[in-house]
Amino acid sequence: MQATRDFSHYVRDVGSGLNHIDLAVEGVNCAGCMAKIERGLSAISGVTLARVNLTDRRVALEWRQGALDPARFIDRLAELGYKAYPFEKASAEASESERSRFLLRCLGVAAFATMNVMMLSIPVWSGNVSDMLPEQRDFFHWLSALIALPAAAYAGQPFFRSAFRALRAGGVNMDVPITIGVVLALGMSVVETFNHAEHAYFDAAIMLLTFLLVGRYLDQNMRRRTRAVAGNLAALKAETATRFVGPDEIAEVPVAAIRPGDIVLLRPGERCAVDGTVIEGRSEIDQSLITGETLHVAAGQGTAVYAGSLNISGTLRVRVSAASEATLLSEITRLLDNALQARSRYRRLADRASRLYAPVVHATALLTVIGWVLSGANWHDAIVTGVAVLIITCPCALGLAIPTVQTVASGAMFKSGVLLNAGDAIERLAEADHVIFDKTGTLTLPELEVVNAADVPPDVFRLAGQLALSSHHPVAAAVAQAAGAKVPVVGAVEEPGQGVRAELGGVAIRLGRPSFCGAEQLVNHNARADPEASVVAFSRGDEKYLFSVRQGLRTDARAVISALKNRDIAVEILSGDREPAVRAAASVLGVAEWRAGVTPADKIARIEELKRRGIRVMMVGDGMNDAPSLAAAHVSMSPISAAHLSQSTADLVFLGRPLAPVVAAIDISRKALHLMRQNLWLAVGYNLLAVPIAISGVVTPLIAAAAMSGSSILVMLNALRARQAGGETRAARPGSAGVPASSTVFNS
Repeated sequence: MQATRDFSHYVRDVGSGLNHIDLAVEGVNCAGCMAKIERGLSAISGVTLARVNLTDRRVALEWRQGALDPARFIDRLAELGYKAYPFEKASAEASESERSRFLLRCLGVAAFATMNVMMLSIPVWSGNVSDMLPEQRDFFHWLSALIALPAAAYAGQPFFRSAFRALRAGGVNMDVPITIGVVLALGMSVVETFNHAEHAYFDAAIMLLTFLLVGRYLDQNMRRRTRAVAGNLAALKAETATRFVGPDEIAEVPVAAIRPGDIVLLRPGERCAVDGTVIEGRSEIDQSLITGETLHVAAGQGTAVYAGSLNISGTLRVRVSAASEATLLSEITRLLDNALQARSRYRRLADRASRLYAPVVHATALLTVIGWVLSGANWHDAIVTGVAVLIITCPCALGLAIPTVQTVASGAMFKSGVLLNAGDAIERLAEADHVIFDKTGTLTLPELEVVNAADVPPDVFRLAGQLALSSHHPVAAAVAQAAGAKVPVVGAVEEPGQGVRAELGGVAIRLGRPSFCGAEQLVNHNARADPEASVVAFSRGDEKYLFSVRQGLRTDARAVISALKNRDIAVEILSGDREPAVRAAASVLGVAEWRAGVTPADKIARIEELKRRGIRVMMVGDGMNDAPSLAAAHVSMSPISAAHLSQSTADLVFLGRPLAPVVAAIDISRKALHLMRQNLWLAVGYNLLAVPIAISGVVTPLIAAAAMSGSSILVMLNALRARQAGGETRAARPGSAGVPASSTVFNS
């Protein structure tokens, strides 16, 4: 009886009639494996996407709904020689940890055997040029065999198993030549020992495995380290939540059981498991993941909270708006995963080069052996030289050159508050030499603020804020927020298009249009003093007051513009706002080139004009309203609210109030592109130098293993330098030198 396999739990609907599943795959070690898997899975009818993430050893698959059973993918991977299973983070982490421990055990066995075999080899080396008896030499060779053969059988498992799976599936990978090299070296050594020869290569074979395992173990742990940023998000995800199942009855349930509209209890010290809105209680919460600010913020009725937020002090009741995989935290995680899985231009180039590896290296090694034999060498020396060629040409460095940089750079951007929305965004951003800013919601903050609060008596301001709570107008909301109002005026009535009115202690109070409040005479004076501000009037009996409301520039906008100019990047403002507001903003920011009152079509026309002149334009604008111009630019970036993160069309997005992530992203991308090019040249240069030397017979298999492992380690260490990028942008953060504590603000 055959058991039914149901993987529907791991399948999710991604829209447009497509399903998606992530599979964890064992034995994926190189770009050749990636290409083989992607070609094999893409050939299945109905599959629209098959993409391998070498860093995570995961395969992302999408297919037309109803066309395929997910078990078919696992069967196909088995046919290709790879064991796969549905990806679950907990089991994947456990598997990765076990693999690291296994590699470490193999390395320990190989290193221990190497030390002992080397102790036996030194007397043989010295004895071969002095007076060692042949019987003594044979004895040392057999002792070396007794140590090296079982040690190699155990320590070589990571390579032997992978090579066997590939050969059984009718293909090859980079572990096949390694296995051939090790087996040939050991086999030749046994034959030489039987024939009482002077030389055996047990020391070289086992030390070869030691060097290879050092490189493989470091590679494994480097991948885990570069995944740390994305992996740390998992720690912010609560697995359970306390849900109200009755008016005063609660139950702890899995997050997967929570639905929008449910009410959950958030206690002090707990991380929120859902996205939602506070309906009862007061507390302070840490939302640094969303805002980028480490200061705790007050939370009360109406405050939005997100999964991963930490409740600091009080108890809150939260009405759920999204849970499980629909939360903002999950969306951020998906963006990080997509960034790591996506292919940049340089990565596609490296993949194509690595794909040619297997046929080329085997042909090169075979031709080397034949060439040496034809030139008069014996089979022993020819095979040793062929083994060295097999090992030294392993394309590990080439396969790691781009993915490691991309992974490290993605993590560095995330730490700077930037999320990638496109796989090749890093490369395109590094090429940008002209930045166009939208003004409203980009250079300015999306929230309105009251700029003349100090001119209004505190008791009047407080009362106006309480009355404003009864209005749905955004300007009234700004007054209520600035006043810190929590309790609305009882009996307040909103008159659409006019304002809010009420009666308090027999005195009429009003908030709204100046004409609604009888404060028209104050408008002309305010217009002369602050022509860019919007106004809202408040009256209490015969008392009349006017509130000036406008959007403020992001506190670090001036420093960011200056930082861009220092990097030889031209800056321009294109805004649909009124000319006085745009002129004033451009003046404060020091931007000479600006245009006001432009339409989306005007923005696209300007971008196309610059592109025709060979200028690579970066558009920074609202990810919702500026979608056409964002798409037209060479690369795009958006400040985005948490609610709209999944709807952004920009290549990169950032959350929070500072504008500094724009500069940080440019710095990181430029450093990353430089490192990608460096790594490619290191990998190509290594092969151009190493292969001819190996063919010439100068390099032994042992030296070849050391060189191959060293090139991979060098590429990975070079990639880690991407973490150092973006440090200069600290000067562009709020409160740093050159940024005033409170900037002049402008109406949008």
